[in-house]
Amino acid sequence: MPEKSPESAMAPQKLLCLPSLLLLLLTRLLPQADTRSFVVDRDHDRFLLDGAPFRYVSGSLHYFRVPRVLWADRLFKMRMSGLNAVQFYVPWNYHEPEPGVYNFNASRDLFAFLKEATLANLLVILRPGPYICAEWEMGGLPAWLLRKPKIRLRTSDPDFLAAVDSWFKVLLPKIHPWLYHNGGNIISIQVENEYGSYGACDMSYMRHLAGLFRALLGDKILLFTTDGPEGLKCGSLQGLYTTIDFGPADNMTKIFALLRKYEPRGPLVNSEYYTGWLDYWGQNHSTRSVPAVTKGLENMLKLGASVNMYMFHGGTNFGYWNGADEKGRFLPITTSYDYDAPISEAGDPTPKLFAIRNVISKFQEVPLGPLPPPSPKMMLGPLSLHLDGNLLAFLDFLCPQGPIHSILPMTFEAVNQDHGYMLYRTYLIHTVSEPAQFWVPNNGVHDRAYVMVDGVFQGVLERNMKHNLFLTGKKGAKLDVLLENMGRLSFGSNSSDFKGLLEPPILGQTVLTQWLMFPLKVDNLVKWRFPNQLLKSSHPQTPSGPTFYSTTFPILDSGGDTFLFLPGWTKGQVWINGFNLGRYWTKRGPQQTLYVPRPLLFPRGALNKITLLELENVPLRPQIQFLDRPILNGTVHKTHICSLSAESASEPMELSGH
Repeated sequence: MPEKSPESAMAPQKLLCLPSLLLLLLTRLLPQADTRSFVVDRDHDRFLLDGAPFRYVSGSLHYFRVPRVLWADRLFKMRMSGLNAVQFYVPWNYHEPEPGVYNFNASRDLFAFLKEATLANLLVILRPGPYICAEWEMGGLPAWLLRKPKIRLRTSDPDFLAAVDSWFKVLLPKIHPWLYHNGGNIISIQVENEYGSYGACDMSYMRHLAGLFRALLGDKILLFTTDGPEGLKCGSLQGLYTTIDFGPADNMTKIFALLRKYEPRGPLVNSEYYTGWLDYWGQNHSTRSVPAVTKGLENMLKLGASVNMYMFHGGTNFGYWNGADEKGRFLPITTSYDYDAPISEAGDPTPKLFAIRNVISKFQEVPLGPLPPPSPKMMLGPLSLHLDGNLLAFLDFLCPQGPIHSILPMTFEAVNQDHGYMLYRTYLIHTVSEPAQFWVPNNGVHDRAYVMVDGVFQGVLERNMKHNLFLTGKKGAKLDVLLENMGRLSFGSNSSDFKGLLEPPILGQTVLTQWLMFPLKVDNLVKWRFPNQLLKSSHPQTPSGPTFYSTTFPILDSGGDTFLFLPGWTKGQVWINGFNLGRYWTKRGPQQTLYVPRPLLFPRGALNKITLLELENVPLRPQIQFLDRPILNGTVHKTHICSLSAESASEPMELSGH
């Protein structure tokens, strides 16, 4: 606001009557929709909110990783921690499961989430992609894009742009009323996500996105980019505000100096200040110390920077939604996305939260009052599970439309199977009496194969890790290969991550052909609670390979949050009351328990049902327990990870992207 000249300051002023004065004050105090603004003040290296200097201290929370009934609880705790904004992604694949089919209902109602953020008095920094990383399946891009096998993702490939344009012409008009200057709470919107780390460096693609956002959202909304230090060259774009991301172990002074080469004036912004880190199956649980996180935060706030903490509450990769990285080999992300964040996976405040709140209070007002205490937790069990039957016994129910026949095996994408599992079946054309090598060329198992001959489990093939088995069988023997999609690559790969058998398998010297492919609808079968007439006849004498187990149990009181512990089980999928809780991999770790939110359970004596699909080996006593605390750091079988990269949770974190 320009200062008055001395002459105007001394000029006689008309006296205002009291009602007029009150009206003027109210008009000044309550910004109307047409006066609301969030802009960059380059002259003073700051943001202005409604004309006043403003700095955001924000945290990331993903509505798609938290049950809808818990959104308000998590957002309230973020506001009570001293945050004034929440940053979140919009995963395209969560909202457009098939081309032209859109879902914004129930847990996918992001507008209900925006409303909850308003009620919590939090502004919003929105990151709609189209690519989001986020350790989410395929970085948020829909798997159906890969039904065109030659598509070049995140480029100006016409097939990719047509799909992007179609999606954003649905999403962005819905977002428009929620923009801050329109009376909503969205102050800024990110274009793409860490594009400089992708390698394509297709600036015509970035310009196309920027033009599309402007055309659909108008000129008033602040658009920005986010990149790690190494990605600024290809990730930034003239006309979009440039921000950066880094963690506590990185050199803040050096990185902000680099940012100034791309954004010489305006506020410094760290869009992803890492409070913790993600976990991969088979590696150690990641943690970041409280002193390191708070020291870095305080140093940035002293500079006047705006900061978003990634994550403030991590949540859970329910179902099949986890992503994967490729760092020398395929690294799928765990089901837990706890992230060692200030608010735990179960929504509880941690010591890190209180330390961060204390730092924030030195720079801006923190809401008065205590944070809610940790939620009630429940212990139950051990419970014994009973055998429902071998997966192969349920094929007619798992694939009611029947198999697809092809001379060569087809990928998941080619048969429109986006997630989960697919069974490949063929028959041996001659007897193999001596053990013969069974393998798939060119690392062609994506991602994990469970091999059976005449229904007897033979072992596992795994992408990058285990490439062959030795099999025997008579002519006409049935060879079944169950393929598990363990999550598509979400960061750092220019290649499309097709799933299934990418090449025809070889047994001895014979290329195996004439395949039947059964895309499996496992979730549908679990919701049907298994046809009773089949259960009586489906039990194998000795459980072998992929097998279903279940039991029912009551909760006599009101219950509480709990953590499912599966000691002795190997690897598989879990459902509670038909809800897909996610993957377990007890044998590999580090995650040993799965978070079970209280709202998933029926209280006060009603029967709850738990179903397991165990893919490999069952313990002698098939039991499970519910614990009152998580076990996230139990990497129990070191032999499984001795050949992996020796990343340590104590080393400086890599800017791997989100």
